[in-house]
Formats: sequence, structure tokens, C-alpha cells
Amino acid sequence: MQTFVRIVEAGSLSAAALQMGATQPTVSRRLQALERSLGLRLLQRSTHAMKLTEEGQRCFARAKELLGNWQAFEADLRGATDMPEGTLRVVVPHAIGQQELVAPLAEYLRRYPRVAVEWLLHDRTPEFIAGGIDCAVHVGAVDDPSVVAVKIAEVPRIVVAAPSVLGDAPLPAHASELAGLPWLAFRTFYRNDITLIHAQGEQHRLPIQPRMSTDSLFALRNAALLGLGVCVASAWAVADDVAQGTLLHLTPQWHAAPLPIYLLYPYAHFYPAKLRRFVEVLRAALPEDIGQPPSP
Repeated sequence: MQTFVRIVEAGSLSAAALQMGATQPTVSRRLQALERSLGLRLLQRSTHAMKLTEEGQRCFARAKELLGNWQAFEADLRGATDMPEGTLRVVVPHAIGQQELVAPLAEYLRRYPRVAVEWLLHDRTPEFIAGGIDCAVHVGAVDDPSVVAVKIAEVPRIVVAAPSVLGDAPLPAHASELAGLPWLAFRTFYRNDITLIHAQGEQHRLPIQPRMSTDSLFALRNAALLGLGVCVASAWAVADDVAQGTLLHLTPQWHAAPLPIYLLYPYAHFYPAKLRRFVEVLRAALPEDIGQPPSP
């Protein structure tokens, strides 16, 4: 079972053999022995690819759970310290995973030297079992009841544009005054309309006809810097631009609803120390509001 789990997490028999200090024939024989004992084909293998069968996915999930329970049992009997070790595979969104979350990751690695981390940048929700993923950072609402969702922070969102977008016109004061300006859309969270909220609670729905739409926060920011239009962006992503004056914080009394940040992982009876400590470090390292703009 340990060999099977390592094969799935490593992605191939040869990689698993290298990690385990074994030969590839030895790893292959162990996999065949497990398949014979279960009477099931767990992996579909070809020259260039390896894929879990449906039974293999179920076996992988149960094997990780059984091995985790055994590790907990063994540690309890021996009185072992709860020291994280092994490899933690984490999926994170591209933008925030490249910038805001690297410092908490570094703190985690400094604190626990026996852990290695695979930091995988994907904007889609991962397949935890098939992909061998331990946890994932998710920005926005969570609608999957099959995962544990731990809220770790929120991302404030503000309205920004390059000075050239306004020209000689005065700064807009009310959300409705933004309607006549060219817009950029962040397809992940808004496309043809955006609701802005006043500091005192009033809401205003703003229909827009975006000149450009994208699913990349960095592309959105760069398009705004080039003067292509107004956008609603995560405050942390444009804070330096606003401070330098290359982007203007428009209607500062109005903002879009903040986006929650969750850490997701599958339900299990036992969670290894490497995951539990990662949750703790993230929650402690991240401010409640990432990139909170100054109060208007």
C-alpha cells in the first residue's frame, strides 16, 4: 500500500522507485502483488502515461487513510513527537500563489525542515485523490460539500484605472458615474455587471460592456496600467500602483464585496502533521484582509 500511494503521488513507477531508494522492478512487483491480492486493476499503464482506474482511485483514498491511521497509532504507542515530515502537495491560484502566499510558504519551510512542498499553480479546483493533492488554496465561494473548507483570509477589491482613462474629467464620486467609462472584466468573478457597495452599506449594480475580459489577475492589472479601462481588482495586486500614482483608486467610498480565501482538503479520519501545521501557519501568517486599502 505504501508503494502504491508513492507511485500515485510521484506520477510514475520510476519516480516512486527513486524516491523510495528501490529499483523499478521491485516497485512494479509490489504493485502487481497488491493488485493480485485485491483482484483488481488499480492502474492503467501505457508507454507514455499512467492513470488510476475507478477502483484505483477508491483504493488510493482508502490506502492513504489506512496508512495515516497506522502512523497515528504508531506515533501514539511510541510517544513520538508530532513533527511534520514528507512532501506536501499544494494547489494554489496563479496570481496569489506567486506573490502573497510565498512568504507564508517560506515560513512553513523554515519552521519544519523535514517537509518538502510541491507548490502547484492552477486556477481550477484540483482532483485531490487522482492528483495526489494534499490541499488547495481557493479564492471565492466554495460549493463542494465533499471537502473541508477552512477560511484563512479575505481579499478586499477596489475600483482602479490609469489616469489617462479619465483624461481631464473629474474623479467620479458615485458608483453610477463609472458607467460611461471603458471597462475591463475579470471573468472569474464578474463579466457583464458588477455590484459595488458603499462604506455605509448602499449597493449599486453597474452594467458594463467590457472592452477586454480575462481570467488572469496579472493580465487585468497590466491592461489597466496601459489605460485600456476601469477594473475591479484585488487590493493587494494594485496597492503599489495606487501608491505610485500609475493607477487611481476610483470612488474610494465604493468597493466590490471582498473575496474569501479558503484552504480545501478532503475529509479524512486522520490528517498528517504536515497538513495540520500548514493550516496553522497560513492562518497565522495571513492578515485578515490581504492588501486592505487605506480607509477613504
